[in-house]
Amino acid sequence: MADELQPEDAKLVTLARSARGRTGALEGAAVRDTDGRTYLATTVDLPSLKLSALQAAVAAAVSSGIEGLEAAAIVSAADAVEQEGLAAVHDLTPSAPVHLAAPDGSLRTTV
Repeated sequence: MADELQPEDAKLVTLARSARGRTGALEGAAVRDTDGRTYLATTVDLPSLKLSALQAAVAAAVSSGIEGLEAAAIVSAADAVEQEGLAAVHDLTPSAPVHLAAPDGSLRTTV
């Protein structure tokens, strides 16, 4: 699983997979802030609120008062990182890598 990633980034994929599996959501995401803390989230699909997992993870981090992100990971069946979530990560830290992993944890791409 995520053999191509550094250990700390592979941990993000593992956490995103566990969040996704626990809830049965379409996507799971994890972000790591510049202090090394991690924040997890899954897709939010309510009649009045829709967020991708990556947007929700960034929102959780921001609501905790973070100053920046080191990296993010999303686990999804999608072929690409969705643009809104990528934009949310890059609003905080334009250089933060975003890793997209398949549901089995294998790395698909890094943006």
